[in-house]
Amino acid sequence: MIRVLPALLLLLASSALSAPAPDYYPRQPGTTWSYSSGETQVIAAPTTVRGVPVVPVGHQYGGQTYTQDLLEYRPDGSVWLRGVKAGDRLTWYAAPLNVYPPGPLRPGQRWQSGGGTLKSSSQVVGSEPVRVPAGTFNALVIRTDLMVGGRQSTQLTSFVPGIGVVRYQTADGSRIDLLK
Repeated sequence: MIRVLPALLLLLASSALSAPAPDYYPRQPGTTWSYSSGETQVIAAPTTVRGVPVVPVGHQYGGQTYTQDLLEYRPDGSVWLRGVKAGDRLTWYAAPLNVYPPGPLRPGQRWQSGGGTLKSSSQVVGSEPVRVPAGTFNALVIRTDLMVGGRQSTQLTSFVPGIGVVRYQTADGSRIDLLK
């Protein structure tokens, strides 16, 4: 038993060092991101929708919220898109989309989710320095292929742990940068 204890402590210590920080995927109410497209994203206070605890992320233009992504932060560290709210209309996904798997993310990592006519497939394709008006960051580049009703679109996202998305490239090739 005494010989096993040091090995067990070393294993537990190395596991704790590789575990992501609680803010690896930002979720603090009041956090905002402003982008070059004119969009501001704002994290609202956690709430419960259809019995699921979610964190709403509002998409605003000119200070008006047009849609909210309803994100579920699971105990394993993963983040799931459970639905989208637009005005009084709620679109709830029977098969939610896995936005991020448990962190930390690493190049080559893949994940898939969804079902029926809504599916997503993502991969961390690498890392690179990204210079945007908000600063210069070492970002993980994530490619997400989204299939909606038989139509596929691809988005590239530059993600920085603890900060969030600092750049994304839409399906039409438009590049949107984080301003602040």
